[in-house]
Amino acid sequence: MLLAQLVVFFILAWVTKQFIWPPIVKALDERAQKVADGLAAAERGKHDLELATRRSVEALREGKEKSAELLTQTEKRAAQMIEEAKAQAKIEADRVIAGARAEIEQESLRARENLRDQVAALAVAGAEKILRREIDVKVHAELLAAIKQDL
Repeated sequence: MLLAQLVVFFILAWVTKQFIWPPIVKALDERAQKVADGLAAAERGKHDLELATRRSVEALREGKEKSAELLTQTEKRAAQMIEEAKAQAKIEADRVIAGARAEIEQESLRARENLRDQVAALAVAGAEKILRREIDVKVHAELLAAIKQDL
């Protein structure tokens, strides 16, 4: 009986070694390979995540720098536009002032001419009134006589 058990044991060991053990070893090797591939993929994923994190941080930094640069350029352009507007306003104000001064000068000349005309008219009217009152033949004759003697 021991011999029969020994034969059955060896047959079972041989059948196990020939037919059962290779698929189990193959399955274990495949499983080990999958685990190794998974670990390698995890390492690659970790590395890719680090790279992506670095890239995103760099992109964020570049975006902030660009936005700051754009903001600075916008502020400079706004200041430049304000200065240009001030210069245009100054030129326009100077032009308006020059026009107003010229108009004031013209009005002043017109007022002087008008005043001269009025003064001349008043002088003529006053002289006319004086001449009408003072026509005295005796006084005129004496003046004419004095002029004759001077000549």
